[in-house]
Amino acid sequence: MNLNYDRDQLISIVRQYALQFGQFTLASGKQASYYLDCRTVTLHPQGANQIAAGMLDLILGNHFGSIPDAVGGLAIGADPITASIVVHSGLRDRGLLGFMVRKEAKQHGTGKLVEGPVRPGMKCVIVEDVITSGGSALKAAQAAKDFGLDVIGVLGVIDRLEGGQAAFEAHGIPLATLLTIDDFPKT
Repeated sequence: MNLNYDRDQLISIVRQYALQFGQFTLASGKQASYYLDCRTVTLHPQGANQIAAGMLDLILGNHFGSIPDAVGGLAIGADPITASIVVHSGLRDRGLLGFMVRKEAKQHGTGKLVEGPVRPGMKCVIVEDVITSGGSALKAAQAAKDFGLDVIGVLGVIDRLEGGQAAFEAHGIPLATLLTIDDFPKT
């Protein structure tokens, strides 16, 4: 298995499988002339591999000032990204843990909102596929903080460049993405 990030390959996969043009309503409620269905990339074997390799390079390269103990995000969108990074980290003998944030706490069992082998006090990075307003990743970050995790950053696959960066800055959370919408000229 090739564990090296290839940005051009990720761009090609996103262009082929995820980028659609037309009229769409986004999760933020905004109208858009294009849509990025990144689940078609995060659940694609080469797409998942490239995302994990690129994000792990940023994480292990100390992009956020320290290396986290765990990665995770809001279910369901962040789950395949988290799983891919956890597998890649194991293959690189780094052993990052993964976690998921439920959209609402379970009404049975332990009633957890944050699931996984994480403990309060651990450093974490929130992962997300597409960054628009930042709302989903901010919700996951708040749940992680409430659980007791130290959120040191957010990693996204693609930034739509529509205000997410400013939203994270307002909360004191650094954002890094592998790509932006500017990597996909409308040709």
